[in-house]
Formats: sequence, structure tokens, C-alpha cells
Amino acid sequence: MEAITHNLTGVLIQILCFKYFITPYNIILAIVFAFLSHFLVDALAKITYHTPEARKEDKFWVTWHIIILILSLLSFGIFIAWYWIGILFANLIDIWDWLIIRNIQNYKKKENPESNWCQKCFFHPIADKVRNLLFPFLPNLNYKRKGIIPEIIIIFVLSVSITFLLI
Repeated sequence: MEAITHNLTGVLIQILCFKYFITPYNIILAIVFAFLSHFLVDALAKITYHTPEARKEDKFWVTWHIIILILSLLSFGIFIAWYWIGILFANLIDIWDWLIIRNIQNYKKKENPESNWCQKCFFHPIADKVRNLLFPFLPNLNYKRKGIIPEIIIIFVLSVSITFLLI
């Protein structure tokens, strides 16, 4: 799933935890639920336009990802000051897998192309197991442009839920 979806999920979780639990449980539960939410949200990525590889030659893909990047940055900018715990922990798996482990792995492969360094350090295979366990019936729209519709709906529902809770 895209960063905006994780951002909004983390914000929603932190709002709910801080609304219904007392300190320190609100912080602890926000951290735990936001972290675990990543697996559930990524399990739903199958129903979205979410190609595993970049498609820079496809204008639709580029346009969609520019929109998603702008929305992700906007959601980050709007919410980070108050809901940084939810945002951080909802995105922590991507930070670990994509920014840390993947970059170290790419560096190691330059030195040794046969390197399988830290192949078992990735968290994303857990999301695949969650998907197979909870959502085996969902259609795979990863390569279909109509897959933006479920993601737009998810982003809309999260945004409305956050707005409703903040009013």
C-alpha cells in the first residue's frame, strides 16, 4: 500500500488509542496497533494498482504515483506534529525493509552479486502470509488501472473517519 494509506491508518489508530485509553496504555497500544496495522494494510494491497516494479514509461502509472506522493507528503505535513507516533510505527516496516535493509543489500550485491545477506530480515513476507490467511478471495488488481478505485475509497474512508473524530 502507499505511504498515505499507512500515514492515515497510523493517525486514526493514535486518535482512537488516545481517546479511549489512559496513559501509558494509550502510547503503548498506539505503537503496537500502528505497527501491526502495516501487515493488515499491506495485505489489502492486492486490490490496488500497486505494481512491484516502477513503470516509468507508463503515463498513467507516473501520474498516479505523483498524486500519491503529493498526498503522502501532505498527510505527513498535516499530521506529523500531533500524530508522529502513529505515523512512525505504521510506516516502520517500510522504513526497515525498503530504506535500511534493501539499501544495505544492494550495496552488498555490488561487492558480491551472489550475496543473500539478510534475506530473512524483511517483514513484508509476513504481510503476504496475512493476505493468504485473511484475504485469499480478493482479486489481484496490482497491474490493473482500475485498482486505483479501491485505494481512493480506502483513503477517503480513512480521511472521513479522522475528520469525524477530530470534530
